[in-house]
Order: sequence, then structure tokens, then C-alpha cells
Amino acid sequence: MLMRTDPFRELDRLAQQFVGGATGTWSRPAPMPLDACRAGDEYVVCFDLPGVDPAAIDIDVERNMLTVKAERRPRHQGPDVKWELSERPLGVFSRQIMLSDTLDPEGITADYDAGVLTLRIPVAERAKPRKVTVGHRGSAQQISA
Repeated sequence: MLMRTDPFRELDRLAQQFVGGATGTWSRPAPMPLDACRAGDEYVVCFDLPGVDPAAIDIDVERNMLTVKAERRPRHQGPDVKWELSERPLGVFSRQIMLSDTLDPEGITADYDAGVLTLRIPVAERAKPRKVTVGHRGSAQQISA
């Protein structure tokens, strides 16, 4: 099970859209949208990070806290570049997810394709359903009083 850690994240996202842009800084990173689902024995979490260089993505797990940070910089920079219009959010993006004890943080894998970062988080062996066999004794025993 994945648990959100910041109940006010959605309010911040809406306020950023209303004010204009989602430019984040290292001290106050902008949120990144995500989808999460369970597929068999793993959770799949997808983050939208269009235009981000894969080398600018940082994924950390400390205890049960998963942190994803990324930075998107302008592609064209220099003294002779004068921006006419800039609507795509730039800067630092970050998201934290608390992983439950039923997940295996050691087995997390990451893949980045077409602007989407996909993390696969396996369910821990101890949390998977299993059958318990019932033992029995071969002969009946009589109870005497």
C-alpha cells in the first residue's frame, strides 16, 4: 500500500496553476503528477516528467520514504536568447511517498520512457498470501478421564 504524506499537496498544485506556473526551486520544489496501481505482486507508480533529462532524476529510499526529485532546465540559454513565450514549467520537481511495511524497497526498479518515470515496487514476500498446511496425527488417540 502506498500512502500520501502531504495532504495539502493538491491545494498547492491548484494555487500554483492559478497564480501562474509551477516553477520550483530547491527550497520549494513544485509537485509532479503521478498515477499508482497494484499489478499482481508489485505496485507501479508513474510520474509525469516530460522534457527532463534522465540524468537529472534522483530517486532515494530512506527507511520507508521514497523521494523522487527532478530538474528541468530551459533547452535554449545564452545572452542572445530572448524568450517570447514560456508556458512549460521549469525548475525542480519533487514527490515523496511513504511505503508501507508490506513493500520491498530493496527491489525497486526505475525506467524512464517518453517523459514518464515508471517505478516498480515489489510486494514483500512476507506480505504475499500463502497457504498454511494443516498437520495431523496418523492415528486417533483416546482421551481417558
